[in-house]
Amino acid sequence: MHRSASRLTRVLACAAVPVILTVAGCSSDSGKDSGSNDGKKSSSSSSAKPNAKSSAPLEKAAFATLPDPCKALGSATIDTVVPEAKDKNGTGTKSNDLTSRAGCAWNGLQSDGLKGSQYRWLSLSFFRADSHTSLGSANKRAEEEYKKQVEKAKASEGAQDLKAEGTEGIGEQGTSVVYTVKKDVDFFNTTIVARNQNVVVTLDYNGAAYEGAGAPDQAKLLQDAVAAAKEAVASVDAANKQQAEQPQPEQPQSPQPQ
Repeated sequence: MHRSASRLTRVLACAAVPVILTVAGCSSDSGKDSGSNDGKKSSSSSSAKPNAKSSAPLEKAAFATLPDPCKALGSATIDTVVPEAKDKNGTGTKSNDLTSRAGCAWNGLQSDGLKGSQYRWLSLSFFRADSHTSLGSANKRAEEEYKKQVEKAKASEGAQDLKAEGTEGIGEQGTSVVYTVKKDVDFFNTTIVARNQNVVVTLDYNGAAYEGAGAPDQAKLLQDAVAAAKEAVASVDAANKQQAEQPQPEQPQSPQPQ
């Protein structure tokens, strides 16, 4: 009886060994699977996290509106820059969206009898950018437009003796492009491109002399163009300040429950 009990104990002990190994093995495999799953979860969770840089909100555009381009320059400025203008109110350019692009132009011929005539032409245009998730911030888009307008002026057809240089005191960025174009008479051209925040101002100004009149003073043309461009940039600030000060319409109140 004692011998049978000892044998039974040894059999049970041996039989228990595979079970323990199996359990241990399962535990080990389970640990590996769990580790693998955790790795996958960690990877998924890491890839699921949004990119902080891409999800960051874009800056709000500094300027929400544009001034009336035909009223951006005062009558005294028009008298100085375009003497004897055909229409002091200017001629507005067509635009599908006047909140983003707007322009106006003036021209005039000042006659001085036998001394000949002086012709002047002025064009003023505004570009305003908004922030856009796929296109970038308003200021970045305006800076791209600014560079585009400067390069466009430099590439003017028939331009001779071209000179481009930075111009300070007109917004955040300013460039003047001066050149001459020879047609039936010499046309002296000045282009001023300026950027203030998300708005770009482009002013094109040229003059020519007819019937024996003396050629326009190119330095004076540049001086007048810069002064007009500064006034145009200031008109953007004024237009947005005026809009901000306008009273907002009252929102209808919801009826109170009885």
